[in-house]
Amino acid sequence: MIDTHTHVHDPAFDLDREAVLARAMSAGISKIITVGTDLGDSRRALAIASLFGLAASLGIHPHEAKDAPADIASAFDEVLKNGEKRPVAIGETGLDYHYMHSPPADQRRALEQQLAYARERAFPIIYHQREAFDDFLPILRNGRASEVPGVVHCFTGDAEQARILTGEFGLRLGIGGVVTFKSAQPLRDAVRAVGLANLVLETDCPYLAPVPHRGARNEPAYVIETAKYLATVLEVSIGDVVAMTDANANALFSL
Repeated sequence: MIDTHTHVHDPAFDLDREAVLARAMSAGISKIITVGTDLGDSRRALAIASLFGLAASLGIHPHEAKDAPADIASAFDEVLKNGEKRPVAIGETGLDYHYMHSPPADQRRALEQQLAYARERAFPIIYHQREAFDDFLPILRNGRASEVPGVVHCFTGDAEQARILTGEFGLRLGIGGVVTFKSAQPLRDAVRAVGLANLVLETDCPYLAPVPHRGARNEPAYVIETAKYLATVLEVSIGDVVAMTDANANALFSL
C-alpha cells in the first residue's frame, strides 16, 4: 500500500518517528509521501524523506499563503537548487475557506503560481480544497490544470464535484479516514460515482484518523482501515483496492 499524503516530518512524530515508520512497514505500507506546507516545512519534509527513504513534496498550503513570497517560482527553484532530494510533487496548494487563515486573494495567488510552476516544470500537483469549490474550479480551468497530473487530497466533496475533477481534469481523489466517518455518506456516494480507477489512499497523518482509531493521532499504518472500508463501499476485494490505488499512485508520482 502507498500512503500518498502524510506529514510524518511533523513535530508530532519527533519522539517516535522510527517506530511509526516501522509500524507502517509491518502493516504493508511500501511507500510514503510526506507533504510540505510552506518553504521551511517543505525543506524539513525533504530532509526527513532523505533520511528515512521516503518521498516528499514542495508546496505552500492555503493556510500559509499570506506569508508566501511574491515570486514563488524563484523561491521553489532555490529550494531545488540547494536540496539533496528532489520532490515528487508540488503542493499541497489550494483554497481553504473553512478556517480562512489566509485571505482568499492570497490563497488564490499562491495556488495560481504553484499550478503554473507544476505545469511549466512537469511536476504533478497536490491540491487542498475545502469549502471553496466555486473559486477553485475557475482557477483550474484558467491554469490549464488538465495538462498537469494531480490529486485532490482529502477529498470530501460530493458526487458531482468528483465527476468534474476526475472527468474534466483527469485528477485523482485522495481518500483517507473521513470516508469511514458516519457523517460521510456524500463522500461514499462520490467514491461510488467515480470508481476505484480514480482514487488513491492517504492518511493525512497526524490528522483525521479513521475509525476505529478516530480521535487518536493518525499514522501511516492506519491506511489499511481506509482500504478495508473502501473495499466494502465499492464491493470489491481489498486486494483490488490496494492494486488499483497503488498503480494510480505510482503513475501519478513516478514512485
